[in-house]
Amino acid sequence: MDIKYDVTITAIGNLAKTFLTNNNSAILLDEGIRPNLSDMVLEHTPGKLEEDIKKGDKLLMGGIKFNIEKVGDAVNQNLREEGHCTLVFNAEGSMPGQIILKGPSLPVLTVGAHITFTKK
Repeated sequence: MDIKYDVTITAIGNLAKTFLTNNNSAILLDEGIRPNLSDMVLEHTPGKLEEDIKKGDKLLMGGIKFNIEKVGDAVNQNLREEGHCTLVFNAEGSMPGQIILKGPSLPVLTVGAHITFTKK
């Protein structure tokens, strides 16, 4: 498995689980980088994006594998700079900072869980 990006969830904002349940989305952000957003995001350890994430790659999160259907134009730059993007699960989206994913269910969010992007 060729890993492109691997981080560990360090905090789950109070609203993050609500966003996942109601909007099928999760916002990722490096821990501590924007304290004013901590209620809304999944904070994670800083990581190095080894290679751009592309359509057809995979995401493993909360023990569930997702296929990457679409990658917004700003995703890879935002991940490099702030560990930031919005994951959209089994729904439509078209914003430049979003990754659109298809999988069997929503992920389970837990502190200590890995978020791992891999090649096809």
